Amino acid sequence: MAKKVFAWSPVRKLMKDNGAEMVAREAVDALVDYLEKVARAVTNKALEMTRHAGRKKLTDNDMALAMKLM
Repeated sequence: MAKKVFAWSPVRKLMKDNGAEMVAREAVDALVDYLEKVARAVTNKALEMTRHAGRKKLTDNDMALAMKLM
C-alpha cells in the first residue's frame, strides 16, 4: 500500500471537531483516500492551466480557478 499524503490524526481530529463522537479507522481512511483523490484532480487541472499559460510555476490563481471549475 502506498504511503498516504494526508496524516491520519489531523483528519480524525477534523471529523471529531465537526461532531463525530467516535470515528472508525476505516472512516478516516476513506476520507483520507477521498481527499488525496480530489487533491490530485485539482492539482492536475491547475497544471493544465499553468501549461496553457506557458508557465512552469503553479500559482494560487491556477489552484483557485481549478477548484472553481471542479
